[in-house]
Amino acid sequence: MGFQITHVKALLFFIWYNENMKKSPKLIVILGPTAVGKTTLSIRLAKKFGGEIISADSRQVYKGMDIGTAKPTKKEMRGIPHHLLSVASPKRRFTVTQYRKLALKTINKIHKKNKVPFLVGGTGFYIQAVVDGIVIPEVPPDWKLRKKLAKKSVKELYRLLKKLDPKRAKTIEKENPRRLIRAIEIVLKTKKPVPLLKKSLRPYPVLMIGIKKSPQELKKRIKKRFLTWLKRGLIMEVINLRKSGLSWKRIEDFGIHYRVIAEYLQNKIEEKEMIENSIKEIENYAKRQMTWFKRDKRIQWLENCNQIEKLIKNFLK
Repeated sequence: MGFQITHVKALLFFIWYNENMKKSPKLIVILGPTAVGKTTLSIRLAKKFGGEIISADSRQVYKGMDIGTAKPTKKEMRGIPHHLLSVASPKRRFTVTQYRKLALKTINKIHKKNKVPFLVGGTGFYIQAVVDGIVIPEVPPDWKLRKKLAKKSVKELYRLLKKLDPKRAKTIEKENPRRLIRAIEIVLKTKKPVPLLKKSLRPYPVLMIGIKKSPQELKKRIKKRFLTWLKRGLIMEVINLRKSGLSWKRIEDFGIHYRVIAEYLQNKIEEKEMIENSIKEIENYAKRQMTWFKRDKRIQWLENCNQIEKLIKNFLK
């Protein structure tokens, strides 16, 4: 008799466990290179599955950078709440540590409303910080050192990091001056190599979906979108950033087309060269994004929207 009661209890616990696991908070990540169509698709998915969107874009966090970061307008949002857009001043550096804290807080708030959080963007480091619970080394910024390093070229910074910390040099985004300066800063301040990123336990299941387009299609989309940005007032957006008190150096630090447009506005290059260089820079950025994402085997790459919806439906069961 005792055995039967124990057996029944075990069965009831099994049923309870499975039911609660199905209802446990979950996170859906929609990622991919720039201009692939993440925003439009994520809004459609959030509408269908009762979700809210958290931006995972290292430039969309800044105020006043709307056109050139492809922030969705209120109309484009279609009533879906969007989080972590325009939360920081472009005059100050916004770190991945700050982003992670805000993102986790936002995810918890969405879960409490019984909604589904969609983490959407193309900044791989931001996504990894949230998904893998990465704990970033807390080394305070040394502005004097950063100012000194900022005078060096990207190649010079990479050579210096390679000399100081060969292991980190192998994994870093070698074309990104901000990442290079930060890595060098950590080495010089701690007198040790950049520590391996620590991971904390993730409290919820995660589904990672990559949006796929052919290289040819992506190039067309990048060019079309950039020309649309110019018509919408991208040049004036950069002028306004300058008027707000940002130095040309700070604007150039945002990289890609912001750097090229800053050069154009300082009469360093002609308009035609600015357009061509900007498009090329964005294409190269998309390649770097894909290089980062391809390292993560958890990402399921899909192009068909129906397949994506089916995958999410099964995940949320």
